[in-house]
Amino acid sequence: MANQEHDLPLYEKVWLKRTFQRVMDAFMLFLLFLLLSNRLFSSNTFTFPCFLAFICESWFTFTWIVILNSKWSPAITVTHPDRLLKGVSELPRVDLFVTTADPVLEPPIITANTVLSLLALDYPTNKLACYVSDDGSSPLTFYALVEASKFAKFWVPFCKKYKIQQRAPFRYFSSVVTTKSEQSPEFKQEWSRMKDMYDNFSRKIQEVTRKQIPLQLDGELAVFSNTDRRNHPTIIKVILENKDDLSDGLPHLIYISREKKQHQTHNYKAGAMNVLTRVSGLMTNAPFMLNVDCDMVVNNPKIVLHALCILMDSKSGKEVAFVQCFQQFYDGIKDDPFGNQWVTAFEYIIRGMTGLQGPHYSGTNAFHRRNVIYGLYPDEIEIGRKGKLGEKILLMQKLGSSKEFVKSADQALDWKTNFPNDTNLSDFIEAAIQVAGCEYECGTCWGQEVGWVYGSITEDVPTGLNIHRRGWRSESCTPDPIAFTGCAPRGLLTTMIQQKRWASGLTVVFFGKHSSLVGMLFGKIQFRTGVSYFWLTNWGLRAAFLVCYVAVIAYCMIANTSIFPQGLGLWIAISLFVIYNIHTLLEHLTLGLSITYWWNSQRMCVMRTTTVWFIGFLSAMLKLSGISDTVFEITEKEHTTSDADGNNADAGRFTFDESPVFVVGTTILLVHLAGMVIKLLGLQPSDSGNGSGIGEFICSTYLIVCYFPYLKGLFGRGKYGIPLTTIYKSAILAFIFVHFCRK
Repeated sequence: MANQEHDLPLYEKVWLKRTFQRVMDAFMLFLLFLLLSNRLFSSNTFTFPCFLAFICESWFTFTWIVILNSKWSPAITVTHPDRLLKGVSELPRVDLFVTTADPVLEPPIITANTVLSLLALDYPTNKLACYVSDDGSSPLTFYALVEASKFAKFWVPFCKKYKIQQRAPFRYFSSVVTTKSEQSPEFKQEWSRMKDMYDNFSRKIQEVTRKQIPLQLDGELAVFSNTDRRNHPTIIKVILENKDDLSDGLPHLIYISREKKQHQTHNYKAGAMNVLTRVSGLMTNAPFMLNVDCDMVVNNPKIVLHALCILMDSKSGKEVAFVQCFQQFYDGIKDDPFGNQWVTAFEYIIRGMTGLQGPHYSGTNAFHRRNVIYGLYPDEIEIGRKGKLGEKILLMQKLGSSKEFVKSADQALDWKTNFPNDTNLSDFIEAAIQVAGCEYECGTCWGQEVGWVYGSITEDVPTGLNIHRRGWRSESCTPDPIAFTGCAPRGLLTTMIQQKRWASGLTVVFFGKHSSLVGMLFGKIQFRTGVSYFWLTNWGLRAAFLVCYVAVIAYCMIANTSIFPQGLGLWIAISLFVIYNIHTLLEHLTLGLSITYWWNSQRMCVMRTTTVWFIGFLSAMLKLSGISDTVFEITEKEHTTSDADGNNADAGRFTFDESPVFVVGTTILLVHLAGMVIKLLGLQPSDSGNGSGIGEFICSTYLIVCYFPYLKGLFGRGKYGIPLTTIYKSAILAFIFVHFCRK
């Protein structure tokens, strides 16, 4: 009986049956092909506007094929942590990585809460080490971590004693009260004591952050004096160390600020992740690594056990390179007015990718095998590395000149990662400073074949593609409750900045050497997996074609011409529009989402695609042509104290400023308003027999309705109104467009 239990799988993959969705998706693809066929045989096809419309609709059809392929085989993974605990004599080490880059946009109190939630994981603490990368080299962040380590000595035992689920204190105390009669007096007393301690800790951090001269840079903080965030030496501090190797103590906590020099390329987050990998390889060398963003707090304290069920499964686990836990949000605004929750994308697209070679790496909430990050191939597990990666000379060429690090990497590649219990982390500081230096990677394979991949401001997707290209699989892990919850952008501008960065980075990936097409042709990315990656990497191209389509419709309204076939062809287009909206509405309602949520998603999809995705596409084209480089813009994180919107008057409201991202959207709105006025007032050129009709009118009306927040902004005041400078710029661009259309 014991042997039978030992042979049971640690996780299972269950495929979902969604027959109705398949039928609807396939029917819409049929309508798209019917529309294209009708265009080909139409006598009006070869006018320039119709030709552009045909090209755009062909791309939309390709995009729908990509989406249909991605959604076709949805699957979920079911993990069994109880079987893991029974079948494994000793749990492996896990290194935890947290990345932050700006103490203003990413307040230290948020990072401190994330670290506290990681330190309190339900896992032997002597098997955990938490590394925090601070690319802002901020004494405030370091100070917050030191204070968090003091609070952790009380918080971690409290969480484990009472089996607290939400291990980030600000989340726990904002949602839990102690008024229930069944709670013991002892718990109520300890709860009140912990609440007071956290309030003092939080107040201390916030007060220091608000001060004009926040900290005296002496003692432990002396290393931060005379440093600039873009020009400073490496700073590595061991804040907590479990010297006695106690399973019920506290995990290691190490602060890292890598060296930076002016006019030196630092490769954004990918560079920080590679430094974390090397420093942790020297200090603890755990076989598995979890990386989270500074605002991604633990929501399921047993998540490490769930992930290890997948990675350590005796049959399928050896094929899995990383386990991706997808995020949900603790501060989501009701009905998601800015389209940041991505609930349907996760449920339908990502679950579909789970049924293929595995989901993409999303940059946070992922468990990685260390040896895969070092460049290991799946076949090297079976045949060994001798004659391939095992030679030290080859390892030094790939991984750098540090003999201590190459030795640790060699151990990791050979699955030998158990350090002696008497290891002192401070002994590795000097070697760690070396591998965190700016020039350490020169002449190595870091950022190419090894580690997080360079070349894009979205480092996650090319890194995942590089891993899949070598033949590895990935898996998603979605236990109940969800593993991590994060901070969603709560304003329009923050949302737009984040979306622009993603679109720009993904476009670079689409045209780069790490694209899924290259991986399919010259690597081991499965065909359907490679196609599913296009859903991500063609965001910028999708925007270019949609903007072109929007411009053609406006041209038709102004110049009194048509792009839609008459008769049957027009009804095909209208049917496609109606059925698509009904289908997406049903998808939202099936998940328990509201009609308002669905409309907000549709509206934001149109707005972000035609504005910031398009700007991101142009930015990527400039980078690829060598004219200019892209700029990494950090998404602002807001520290909220409750799940509700509270009394925040701006929650869910569209606010504007003079940012260039609003010029494109305002221009599109003004152009279509002008087209609508010209048509309704009869100011179009004389009808030549093929004037604009109901098809163009419906499309233009739909676009104006989607842009209704911008329309309100034209007449709004203060931050709720579009600035006059933006309106003037957009009006000039709209006038030029209308002039050339009429000419």
